[in-house]
Amino acid sequence: QVHLVESGGGSVQAGGSLRLSCVVSGLSRTAVGWFRQAPGKEREFVAAINYSGGSTDYANSVKGRFSISRDNAKDTVYLQMNSLKTEDTAVYFCAARSTSRGRWYSTSRSDYSYWGQGTQVTVSS
Repeated sequence: QVHLVESGGGSVQAGGSLRLSCVVSGLSRTAVGWFRQAPGKEREFVAAINYSGGSTDYANSVKGRFSISRDNAKDTVYLQMNSLKTEDTAVYFCAARSTSRGRWYSTSRSDYSYWGQGTQVTVSS
């Protein structure tokens, strides 16, 4: 069975930092994406990373503030979020897909097969 479990969310003041973790089990050679959904809005792409960790991509709104990385020995993908803004408030989801193409990742929700349950991030002014 495939499981994705996010953790690390919480409440922080603007300008603060959080690190989200996503543990992926039951799936090998995964590309992973982080997405977020604010109340009343569609789920949007935040960051993505390929299996080796050598390729990453970010939404323009988080470039320079967020960093995605992974530790394959721990089956864990991280999202380091710095200089948080109130507009970063959302439920954050990780998503994964197994791929034979080592460099592959996607910024599209529809390309991912498995999703976690989400973790809430609240940034206050």
